[in-house]
Amino acid sequence: MAFEATKREWGELYAFFRLLADGYVYAGTPEGKRNESLRIPVAMVQREEHDGTRRYIVEKDTIHIVGENMDKRIPREDFDTVAALVLDSVRQSREDEVTSADGVEEFLDEIALFDLEAKTDDRTDFSVAFYSTEAPLTGFCVRSRLGMMIPLLDGGRSANFKFEQTGVKFAVPTVNKINAEGEEDDVISRMLMIERLGGNLKYNDVADKIFRSNLSMIDLHMGRLLAEMTRLMWLDGITKVSELTEEVKKLNPLKIKDELINKHGFYEYKVKELLLALAAGMRPAKLYNGTDSAIAGFLLVTGDGQVICYQRAFRQTFADFLFYNTRLEKGSTEKDKYGYLERENGVYYFKLNLKIGLLKR
Repeated sequence: MAFEATKREWGELYAFFRLLADGYVYAGTPEGKRNESLRIPVAMVQREEHDGTRRYIVEKDTIHIVGENMDKRIPREDFDTVAALVLDSVRQSREDEVTSADGVEEFLDEIALFDLEAKTDDRTDFSVAFYSTEAPLTGFCVRSRLGMMIPLLDGGRSANFKFEQTGVKFAVPTVNKINAEGEEDDVISRMLMIERLGGNLKYNDVADKIFRSNLSMIDLHMGRLLAEMTRLMWLDGITKVSELTEEVKKLNPLKIKDELINKHGFYEYKVKELLLALAAGMRPAKLYNGTDSAIAGFLLVTGDGQVICYQRAFRQTFADFLFYNTRLEKGSTEKDKYGYLERENGVYYFKLNLKIGLLKR
């Protein structure tokens, strides 16, 4: 009997099975490839199942599954076979909903795995003990390039920046005309129209006070820096975070000294610190105090089905990977409430939204 699940759900399950079948995982490089010289043994994977916490212990030829109502050994080659079936189904499907291959549901029944996505409170997908079952657990999120990826930052309206409209004082009919310009998500048309009519958009603030405080933990001027990157994405069509950072260096919105920019790599450093914080679970509308969360890394499933590992233990590589493999994305103007002139205390503001995702390739 077959059933359907999204590519993202299959991606998490595939990474889980692949780790158990192989009994190791390769560390990743900044380019998103595997580091052939750093293969890390996997001793155990711990996952939250419908009946509580379950441990999957990697033995020579079997996986020893231990849980509340379970103590069972399954051949490792069975995990290998099912991982291959899942990968084949996902790669062949043009739709996001993928039907399970023959034999997959029977295997899931055999190991009593009923939730394709683990139900955790700490936002990890599962935890891994490397080298030994006694080793401290490392919490991971799975990010799969086989399907739609969850954005690194999808803060909705909490992740908006406010730009004050200056230069010319627009009459209400002019404001209405600007707001009616283009399609709903055609933000750039409205920005250019404001400019054409003699107006300017000057950075004012982070719209949400919790997000403003969270960004201030990284740098007191982080809001201005990210707002400038977001503006550049719309005006110049540049989306890659590394390329936007390069442009921001030239513009130097924080008006800092050349030595700090070029010798110390100020802008790159600040952007990487933000990306690491986001990877570890920082969210716009939830108070962030810099404390390490349960999420200590990513398991990245590549387009050809390799699983590679990025973790806090290899901090610089993780930061570089995020820096070169993320982009700014355009969220829905209706859902995220941005892209129009809005009046507030007699002043018109134009909001832009920050959304950061991982590159698909």
